[in-house]
Amino acid sequence: MAYQALYRTWRPQKFSDMIGQEIVTKTLKNAIITGQITHAYLFNGPRGTGKTSAAKIFAKAINCLHPVDGEPDGTCEICQAADNGTLGDIVELDAASNNGVDEIREIREDVTYAPTQAKYKVYIIDEVHMLSTGAFNALLKTLEEPPANVIFILATTEPQKIPATIISRTQRFDFKRINAQSAYERMIYILDQRGNTYDEAALKVIANAADGGMRDALSILDQALSFGDGHVTLENALLVTGSVTQTLLGKYVEAVVNQNTKQGLAKLSEVLDEGKDANRFVEDLISYARDLLLYTEAPELVTLVPDETFTQLAKTQSANIWYNMIDTLNNTQQQLRFTNRPAIYLEVLTVKLSQPVGQGQVVSSVSSAVDPVATAVQTDRQSSEQQPTPSPASEPAQSVSHEEKRSQPVSEPKPVTSENSRVAPHVSEDQAAVFGVLSEATRGDLDRVTAIWGDMINMLPVPEQAMLNVARPIAASSNGLVVAFDFDVIRANAMRKPDLLQTMVTQIRELTQAQHERQLVFITTESWPVLRSKFVAQLPKHKQQAPAVNPDIEEKADTTEDNLVTEAKTIFDESIVEEIDD
Repeated sequence: MAYQALYRTWRPQKFSDMIGQEIVTKTLKNAIITGQITHAYLFNGPRGTGKTSAAKIFAKAINCLHPVDGEPDGTCEICQAADNGTLGDIVELDAASNNGVDEIREIREDVTYAPTQAKYKVYIIDEVHMLSTGAFNALLKTLEEPPANVIFILATTEPQKIPATIISRTQRFDFKRINAQSAYERMIYILDQRGNTYDEAALKVIANAADGGMRDALSILDQALSFGDGHVTLENALLVTGSVTQTLLGKYVEAVVNQNTKQGLAKLSEVLDEGKDANRFVEDLISYARDLLLYTEAPELVTLVPDETFTQLAKTQSANIWYNMIDTLNNTQQQLRFTNRPAIYLEVLTVKLSQPVGQGQVVSSVSSAVDPVATAVQTDRQSSEQQPTPSPASEPAQSVSHEEKRSQPVSEPKPVTSENSRVAPHVSEDQAAVFGVLSEATRGDLDRVTAIWGDMINMLPVPEQAMLNVARPIAASSNGLVVAFDFDVIRANAMRKPDLLQTMVTQIRELTQAQHERQLVFITTESWPVLRSKFVAQLPKHKQQAPAVNPDIEEKADTTEDNLVTEAKTIFDESIVEEIDD
């Protein structure tokens, strides 16, 4: 018999053979055990995660003559016929090549006939999103009310292309990406069963390169086995995947963070001379920077084994270095998609990453020469104690100087600098700025900003959208806006993004049709209740509390407290105001 690829030879034959999809397999097994089998299923997920395999196992299990705990026994005549592809009651259809109305009409005619061998007639339609509009319409009625012994299983990688009328008539199962550890363990099991030798480091490289797809992992493993004559080595895995060794990655990153441009370009030259793929190199750098970022907080999430260079980088560099590096790498990755000269982009990337702070490079544009901004923020903190609501005229001198360095007119400073100087990284020191907005806050202003918040986020690049997806406006006036972030790390990073701040203030002004831009104040969600309580406590006494000297005026006290609650709901978002009896 001709050689079969590993992903075909080792395709799961039972639910227990599938990895990384425990929720899906357990639900399907329980449905078979309890007899709660519905007429239509939708299997959605990335490529190579087991959608078609699960469909075949499910079709075999519901027709098995002797099922065991929801699993097919694999020995009865139905299971044997299904494995050999000779069971006519299990029909597989590739919608990519059979996407017309005629093919669906054939199915509509076939479903009227009873199964010939099995209990159920099962139709597995792969890549169902490729069906034409007419084909979907032809399938709709049959999918809604099929005969009792007919089951449809639809598999797709793009559920957003499927009409809602189809999805609503199915039970949807979302298959998730298979993590690198699970893929690594599965490859070890297969190689042990085959009797092949391997380097564990090589399998980890393959698992990371597969990007969540088990089929991709086995295809790469097949290539590595062929290249290495049955033995999987790290060198062969790197050659097949186009990846870069951890040692070379570490030396490259060490060179650029130490601002050694010459050494960084030399390491890049080594990568290019070995014929490594530019996109794969950038992906490896992103993964390496991500591992460095997580190493100090959650080492268990780091898949590579840290060497001396990695450990030294994690100890000596701040988290901001890795935030900024990932941002820059992501931008370069997008640019590589549209060029046939990737080497030039990688060389420019290396120079940008290794430039010292304050040189105006892409990496530093995110933190924007930390020293001048930090000085400007500190100056604003000191002045905020005397002026709760700072005005653009009171901009710190060093902030204006920073704008001059960026060749912008002194007479018309960009709002980006203004916003950077108004938000403080420590909430406790930014209390005056928050109070300045709250003193003039109205529910109408907050409603107007909340109404356009989603539209404003959609105008941003994807990385910046991710930042603001964990933030929300919580108080607004005609001159200011308080935004709460769920994570302090993201809040601090957002504060150092001039382009983001500029876009926010400009779009909020335009979308709300305001006369001028609002001052932005960034805080954390955790600190908001404390600041809110402090603000309420410093309100005038006739608004804050009821007289306590006369016990006979309880009703009046209740009325005053009700007024306080009403005023709080007017200033703040009503959904975050909670009334608690003392």
